[in-house]
Amino acid sequence: MLFDDHEREAAEAARESIVSKAPRSEAAKQKEHDRRTSDGLPVQSFQCLLKDLATLCKNRVRWASQPENEFDRLTEPTPLQQRVFQLLGLSISL
Repeated sequence: MLFDDHEREAAEAARESIVSKAPRSEAAKQKEHDRRTSDGLPVQSFQCLLKDLATLCKNRVRWASQPENEFDRLTEPTPLQQRVFQLLGLSISL
């Protein structure tokens, strides 16, 4: 989801010297090049991901002619938003 290197330990194992520049894993290089995760979702910064998640909302729907008839409607999450909530172990109920 994020540009962070999720295989940092593997990259560190290939490091030649403790004082050399920290290496990036092949997975991180590929993710940066493609701008996609291995499952095809777009890669974002943490701030952009938060802005994307902030588009989810609950709307109250009511008719002017029948104000007693109202209901709440949640916006439908995108595949990216669904995956984020899945990784966090949270469920979205529509």
